[in-house]
Amino acid sequence: MDLQKLKQGVECLLFVTAEPLSVEKLAEITGNAKNEVQAILAQLAQEYADKGFHLRNVAGGWQFASDAEWAPFIEKLYRPKLQQLSAAAMETLAIIAYRQPIAKADVAAIRQVDADGVVAKLLEKRLIKEVGRRAGPGRAVLYGTTDAFLSYFGLASLDDLPKLAEHPQNSGEELRLTNDEPEQLTL
Repeated sequence: MDLQKLKQGVECLLFVTAEPLSVEKLAEITGNAKNEVQAILAQLAQEYADKGFHLRNVAGGWQFASDAEWAPFIEKLYRPKLQQLSAAAMETLAIIAYRQPIAKADVAAIRQVDADGVVAKLLEKRLIKEVGRRAGPGRAVLYGTTDAFLSYFGLASLDDLPKLAEHPQNSGEELRLTNDEPEQLTL
């Protein structure tokens, strides 16, 4: 397949998918070498950089995404369909993201409230998953985040999570959300 056709094919696949596509998957589908697909992705990323949407590398794959400046318009279009996470879900998700793998009891101890319902909702939304079991009595289930979590928050990997800010009142042993900025975690 010539490079122009490959470019059109990759562009088409990225346009129709709701999930990020990896270089490996794109190479498999198109029957081309990974390095050719990577070159096409770099070219497409440049071409779409100033179009109101762009091509981004997220959750181990590539997908089109709108530029942040257009979020108010998009929210108006999709407001009824947006599923916001509650403050409790965001807090629980932050604890799991930063402390994974972590048991539900540990999440409850940090939040100082029962975590069963919130963890169940996050599992249902596929933002977290069971990643193993703790050794010892009871063999508690350990939870971690998923690729859907990365995609939901627009992260390429967990390394892209915001760094925890040091807070002089905390001992360094617990994560706590500040009251004035619910999205910012302090240590």
